Amino acid sequence: MFTIRHIGRIEELSKSERYSHADIETVGAIVEEHGRFMNEVFAPINALGDRVGLIWSPDGVTTPAEFKPAYHKFVEAGWQGVAAETQYGGAGFPMVVFAAAQEFMTAANGALSMCPGLTIGAIEALEVWGSEEQKETYLRKLTTGEWAGTMNLTEPQAGSDVGLCTTKAEPQPDGTYRLSGTKIFISFGEHDLTENIIHLVLARIPGAPIGTKGISLFIVPKFLVNDDGSLGEHNDVRCLSIERKMGIHASPTCVMSYGDDGGAIGYLVGEENQGMRAMFTMMNAARIAVGIQGLAMGDAAYQKALDYSRTRLQGHEIGSDSAGPAPIIAHPDVRRMLLTMRSQIEAMRALISYNSMAIDMARSQEGESAKRWQELGDLLTPVSKAWCTDLGMEVTSAAVQVFGGMGYVEESGVAQHFRDARIASIYEGANGIQAMDLVGRKLPIRMGGVVTDLIASMRSTVTDLRAAGDHLASIATNLAAGIDSLESTTNWILTNGAAHPVDALAGATPYLALFGTVAGGWGIAQLALAADAELRAGSWDTAYLEAKITSARFYAEQLLPTTAGYAAQVTSGASVLYEVDGDTLASI
Repeated sequence: MFTIRHIGRIEELSKSERYSHADIETVGAIVEEHGRFMNEVFAPINALGDRVGLIWSPDGVTTPAEFKPAYHKFVEAGWQGVAAETQYGGAGFPMVVFAAAQEFMTAANGALSMCPGLTIGAIEALEVWGSEEQKETYLRKLTTGEWAGTMNLTEPQAGSDVGLCTTKAEPQPDGTYRLSGTKIFISFGEHDLTENIIHLVLARIPGAPIGTKGISLFIVPKFLVNDDGSLGEHNDVRCLSIERKMGIHASPTCVMSYGDDGGAIGYLVGEENQGMRAMFTMMNAARIAVGIQGLAMGDAAYQKALDYSRTRLQGHEIGSDSAGPAPIIAHPDVRRMLLTMRSQIEAMRALISYNSMAIDMARSQEGESAKRWQELGDLLTPVSKAWCTDLGMEVTSAAVQVFGGMGYVEESGVAQHFRDARIASIYEGANGIQAMDLVGRKLPIRMGGVVTDLIASMRSTVTDLRAAGDHLASIATNLAAGIDSLESTTNWILTNGAAHPVDALAGATPYLALFGTVAGGWGIAQLALAADAELRAGSWDTAYLEAKITSARFYAEQLLPTTAGYAAQVTSGASVLYEVDGDTLASI
């Protein structure tokens, strides 16, 4: 709630017509209750799902027995539609509130959370691109969670190159289409949690242009929907198999076949050959949600590591007169790991909340102001996705290290978080693709004006930190240095990217890491300023607020200096990458 107030600007959002119901008291009650629900319903079956996994048969996929009643409680409580439009049964809360809810849900149960998470993406796509008839037919049941949604992009021969899509959509005299083809890596493509599954499928209409310009989006329900809303016959769509994976064992990753028996009936969403525009609406929402996965799994692992460090006795505390063993939290290196994890989690949460708030502002305002906020949200989305998922892996790995040998044992629970978190850097656009998107598409928005404005806002915070007093001086100094690195590398990419795109792309991944590190540092610095202001105002919660400032200081002094190293990588160019051919690389 501290982050929602000070980074998510919930009080400002609640003054808009769209979010007038999202006052601070109501949002606080929702966040509290959602956290309680996830802690009591989803979290207790997380490890069980990891152990039991899934059962595939030609008739479908069976999830662990405990998942279905837990999901039904989720539906009954109305959590699926927290951020969905009120017109179709949603609660219509800001995305910054959804981000908190998604964090709780994923931290509680990474595998089960995938089902409602994908449904949210389907809801977003249909809210924007669906016809009124499609909205009436599908949105209400999706918004309640009675039906689930999926996104079907990837094909065996295409991978991340969606333009190589070969799934066919043949137009029919009645206005429907018959789809045929195979999709892979379809999360929750088949399961027993809901009575229907609404697949959003990319396919190519005969005669369509090659590449992404010739792709259309279709609704392909598992069961056809009759005119009265009841379910009809099974559509020609089947799950051929599910993957055996490193993690998220209770989340079915499906190979889906369309049109084995004459063609799956599909309904065009939007216009022909405009499918990628519609799918990006879904993917952008999904990418922020995946960034939240990195944050959530990292936080869940951190909490376990923190608890363990306070009870595990080993070694003597340096400088202590006590003869007995000390809890390992007393040791400097364990303290370093814990503070690193804590500050990174707070920085990730700040970035995602700010990204979400920018989208909320765009949705609740009009004209040029809405456009500017949307541009900022677009700029930050690949950073939220990639930086937070990479950091999620670092945090869960550090949690394993705090546990020592016990962290490598499944009983501790942190090994599962480590395995579950690994996929987040890969799906919804691998992190290298996010970096390419950032430097190739997002930085040039408004000829670099969006990132320039963001850097100016960051520098304004440095001014505020310096004005607050010497106790925040190290945050100001290190944040200013990080911003300098971000600005210089941004200018380098904007100057050299068009003329030497290979050089810019070679530095894209370290640039995104630099961007995320600085943006996270900016966010946690704002939290420190807010905490300092509340302390000056006489807040009683001094321990919490002082800890916020300590986290920001640690992040600024220990983690922001890494930006100098990233800057050197960004501007080094691509030549060294191509000096050795593949055969020579093999001879090590």
